[in-house]
Amino acid sequence: MSSALPVLIVIAALATFGALAFGLVSMVRGGEFNARNSNRFMRLRVLLQLAALILIGVAFLFSSK
Repeated sequence: MSSALPVLIVIAALATFGALAFGLVSMVRGGEFNARNSNRFMRLRVLLQLAALILIGVAFLFSSK
């Protein structure tokens, strides 16, 4: 399990970055799409950040010997 944990952390971090980038691009372009989905993208980013932080916390718990 410990070998899969760093991979999951990287995936969570990249997913967080992707949600952030997609939300920022949407805001810069503006329009109806942004008005409908900007809150959804930022909520998704927050949830992905939470998942990444939880995974990092679990990694710290398993790394202390």
